Amino acid sequence: MTTVGETRDDILAVLDRLGVDASVLSGGDIGARSPIDGAEAGRVKALSAADVDALVRQAHAAHLEWRAVPAPRRGELVRLLGEELRAVRTDLGRLVTLEAGKILSEGLGEVQEMIDICDFAVGLSRQLYGLTIATERPGHRLMETWHPLGVCGVISAFNFPVAVWSWNAALALVCGNSVIWKPSEKTPLTAIAVQAAFDRAAARFGANSPHGTPAGLSILAQGHADVGQALVDHPLVALVSATGSTRMGRAVAPRLAARFARAILELGGNNAAIVAPSADLELAVRGIAFAAMGTAGQRCTTLRRLIVHEAVADRLLDRLASAYRSVKIGDPREAGTLVGPLIDKASYEAMQKALAAAKDAGGTVIGGERVDVGSPDAYYVRPALVTLLDQAGPMLEETFAPILYVVRYRDLDQAIALQNGVAQGLASSIFTTDMREAETFISPAGSDCGIANVNLGPSGAEIGGAFGGEKETGGGREAGSDSWKAYMRRATNTINYSTALPLAQGVKFDIG
Repeated sequence: MTTVGETRDDILAVLDRLGVDASVLSGGDIGARSPIDGAEAGRVKALSAADVDALVRQAHAAHLEWRAVPAPRRGELVRLLGEELRAVRTDLGRLVTLEAGKILSEGLGEVQEMIDICDFAVGLSRQLYGLTIATERPGHRLMETWHPLGVCGVISAFNFPVAVWSWNAALALVCGNSVIWKPSEKTPLTAIAVQAAFDRAAARFGANSPHGTPAGLSILAQGHADVGQALVDHPLVALVSATGSTRMGRAVAPRLAARFARAILELGGNNAAIVAPSADLELAVRGIAFAAMGTAGQRCTTLRRLIVHEAVADRLLDRLASAYRSVKIGDPREAGTLVGPLIDKASYEAMQKALAAAKDAGGTVIGGERVDVGSPDAYYVRPALVTLLDQAGPMLEETFAPILYVVRYRDLDQAIALQNGVAQGLASSIFTTDMREAETFISPAGSDCGIANVNLGPSGAEIGGAFGGEKETGGGREAGSDSWKAYMRRATNTINYSTALPLAQGVKFDIG
């Protein structure tokens, strides 16, 4: 295997092309580190919790201006942001690879997802529809209108360091809100590059608009957990969209609930796929391989549990074992690499702990060993395929690493019960050519997840659909469909254009 080289020069060159001054890497206390070789490229300045109040107030003032701008004009700003992202797609995608460890095609795909949500939001800016409702009172009109919510906080995770911000920001902006973004401390540089792209779009918008671009419309708040907590607790932050672990969600949710603020929580995902007797096994192997090994198992929608019918289990597992042994692991910048590094040492240790627990539970493990790439501070592993007799122990927990647990089943009811038998409810899928099985799986009696797919892995993928899950996944929705409603407040309006004053439900209140 090729020894992974120094990445700092690569990072500096990409930042320069992205319009980010190298001085951002000096004098800070957040390490900007690449998991490719484990080396630190520099240190980024962090804010403190005490800085958050001034930023929120600036964002609130921006919202008060921005809400008066017609929604289609707000969409024009997002259209310009999409143009800026198109112009830097290759370099921003490479920076995602350098900072998060994704292979190049995944880094590029993440930026394309940002472009796609901008396109979606531009169209949405002319479709923020209310309703006209039939009223029982003559001479009256009953309707619903939607209004901007306020300051929206976004707390994102390392594994999708830029796309998740865009899912929230593009919708929040066209809905008339301002945005404060607290990115992961593990991926500060991609956030800086995205903010630079937004600033360029805002300058273009302001130069060609009588409305201008309010200062503080999009604010980047680098920092540690105390900055996120201050954002969650601030009374002027109307909504917080937080992506991370279930543990994080349990800390965030009650704090927001205590002040009746809105929450969009994208938390854990212990996702499963069922392989039925009628499945196209070649299709299943390809779908399972990407779902379980892609992004080194560090996607919230990663396939972690495989529930296989006993009639096809041996054939499927033979093919999967071959794929697991042969997949190319290494520098994600290199052609042909399919599995890059884990984000850090803690992730590697969590994976090894889970594999040890699986062995103690009687599991058979293929893979899971560390792969030497010549850098002691980089953590590459061969994806692990673990066969268990029962769904128990570590299989009931989410380990953010490329571990795929496998159990067998006899009938569909049993398979669905296993699929639903975990605390999380994000994503799921079934491989089958039986229409009845497919329809049952996506029916109310089937998967209990927010995402339920047929003949592909448990991925959300396209931005046109709402993304999110149930149970300990949090219940929030981002991106497409009607997710925009989370970023607005609804008002029910009754207008009396008559000279009478009839009361609803036949109530009488005559004062003579």
